[in-house]
Amino acid sequence: MIAVWFVLVAVVMAGSLAAGAAPKLSTWMMLVAISLSAPSVFLLIWRGAPPATVAELLHSVEAEQVRR
Repeated sequence: MIAVWFVLVAVVMAGSLAAGAAPKLSTWMMLVAISLSAPSVFLLIWRGAPPATVAELLHSVEAEQVRR
């Protein structure tokens, strides 16, 4: 998924050059920032185990009540 994102950003970079955008440092810095924003958010969200769902919480409460 992240590889697809980087390919799309590379296509946007190539398209901007083909459209006549000036290859200035500020343009490349903006495109690099855009290309790193989505993967960084994805990696921040991806860490750790997912929280328990409502169904899992209800099932655990029912299981405790049956054991008593």
